[in-house]
This record gives sequence, C-alpha cells and structure tokens, in this order.
Amino acid sequence: MATVRDVAAYILQKRGPMTAMKLQKLCYYAYGYHLAWEERPLFPERFQAWANGPVSPDLYKCHRGRFQLDDGDIAGDPDALDDGERESIDLVLQGLGDYTAHQLSTMTHREAPWVEARARADVQPLQRSTEELRDDEILEFFDALTAAGDDGQAEA
Repeated sequence: MATVRDVAAYILQKRGPMTAMKLQKLCYYAYGYHLAWEERPLFPERFQAWANGPVSPDLYKCHRGRFQLDDGDIAGDPDALDDGERESIDLVLQGLGDYTAHQLSTMTHREAPWVEARARADVQPLQRSTEELRDDEILEFFDALTAAGDDGQAEA
C-alpha cells in the first residue's frame, strides 16, 4: 500500500509547486474520493481535524516550517502507487487541482467529516485538535458526492 508521502510526492510531481496547505488538502481529497471509488484506503496514515481543515500529521512532519513545496521536496515514491491509485489522484487533480489552498480549506470546513471530527473534539474554530477523521464518515460523504455527480468527477 502507498503512503501519504508517496501520494504527496506524486501530486508534486504532477502539479508542483504549491503551498503545503494545498498539498495537504489535495491528499485529503484524493484519499476521500479513492475511498469512495475503490472502496479501499489510499494510504494508512490518518487525517486530523486541525483548525485549517484536515491535516495528515505524518505529511506535516515532512514540510513543517515550509510554505511552498515543489517536486522532490517530499521523500516519497510516486512509483509505489498502483494504477487505480494514480487514476483516483489524477481525477482529483483534474477537478480540484486549480483551486487555491484557501478555497480547498474553505470547502473542507463545510463538509461533514471535518465538521463531525471538530464537534467530537468540542473545540472552537481556531483551537487545536488532534481528533481523527473517521473512514466511515469520509466514505459516506464522498460516496454521496460521487453518486450525485453525473460524471463522478470531483465537484465543488
């Protein structure tokens, strides 16, 4: 199975440079859509409900203190991805790759997986949280999105 670092390295290879926040959100959306489309996780690492949206702490450790990232900045192996994983990521990049980090973050703030994790943590908008987003909630949300879309593409 691929890791979040492999996915991040692939995204940067395809669409870099970008901000660390945008990379985090694209990894999250790739995870969610892949879970709905393929009915399996894209990688084993979890996302937490941070103030600015879902964040993978494992990926954060790779870019902490950096604003901008480019191809090669994350130590991952894009070749570790299988065809289904690459296809899911490519579809997300087609649908959401041109959004800004702020737009993607704002979108996650309206979506059930992050909202529900923040509610479980009982935190205020700018408070820190390490509450994990749950796969069952991510699957339910993204499955509903893909069922609602005519072409299954990532939608805003």
